[in-house]
Amino acid sequence: MKLKKIITITAVAVISVLLIYGFILISRIFSANTKFEEKEVYVHVPTGANYSDVKKILEPYIKNFDNFELVASKRSYPENVKSGRFLLKKDMNNIDLVRAMRSNVPVKLAFNNQERLENFAGRVGSEIEADSTSLLKAFRDSTFLAQNGFNEENVFAMFIPNTYEVYWNTSAEKFRDKMIKEYHKFWTPERIEQAKKQGLTPVQVSILASIVHKESVKKDERPRIAGVYLNRLRLEMPLQADPTVIYALKLRDNNFDQVIKRVFYNDLIMRSPYNTYVNVGLPPGPIAMADITALEAVLNPEKNDYIYFCASVDRFGYHEFASNYAEHQKNAKRYSDWIASQGVTR
Repeated sequence: MKLKKIITITAVAVISVLLIYGFILISRIFSANTKFEEKEVYVHVPTGANYSDVKKILEPYIKNFDNFELVASKRSYPENVKSGRFLLKKDMNNIDLVRAMRSNVPVKLAFNNQERLENFAGRVGSEIEADSTSLLKAFRDSTFLAQNGFNEENVFAMFIPNTYEVYWNTSAEKFRDKMIKEYHKFWTPERIEQAKKQGLTPVQVSILASIVHKESVKKDERPRIAGVYLNRLRLEMPLQADPTVIYALKLRDNNFDQVIKRVFYNDLIMRSPYNTYVNVGLPPGPIAMADITALEAVLNPEKNDYIYFCASVDRFGYHEFASNYAEHQKNAKRYSDWIASQGVTR
């Protein structure tokens, strides 16, 4: 009887200890273990990082690292670290945290209105692991350019403005390869045929569209402007597009931050392959990243007999169009007089 009582007490004690240990273990595993106040944060694990690197990255966000390591070790995370971008949510427990560190969350990368390849590389480099230097090197790789029919001056035509999903740890080469796939996806047989009807290649469409894009922010006016430039190309007239002169000035000065609102005669005679006042035909490359509406405007231009246009003083943002030089001179004088009255000197 006494032995039975001892056994019973011992069993109860062991069970109690096991229950307490189990409760502590469950608490360590399932209790909230974050120490940031935001609803969610993203952490970035570089390519080639090991578990020691990850611990340093996570330290500012995890409350009790011993508890995290307990679960991480049980789930073999230290031996299977992944690089990428990972989403941590407030009050996650350790199982959720380890699971989160195995789920690489893609970046939604949107780009448009980039003025040149260097700006674009900087924009992309601010969103993914690859930096602008490695991106530019990949974009300008001679083998890649030759294989895809580009050169260093016109490769900017490859990038179609849109929103793309890419992983943060995407390399510069993989990002470039994704962009060339998107380029070919955009240039369907139908669009290539539309370009041919205008006497242009896809790259030439992008170059002309970049000028149309810079000429007007009014999307409903872009097909008319595209029609004017296509008329000039057919007549073998210089495009005489001010945005190309502005680009040439910025390129000459190596200063793309300067704001140029007014172009003068000396600017128009500047020697540059981008100056469409002194050169007939298209410049050697895009002067900006043309958006989809500008590309579509060149592919589907308005059919008109206009040869000239200048900014309107009655409908700001729009232009006045003319089919002969005398009419254009009247429109141009009105604009010149108005801009002088505003005190614009550059």
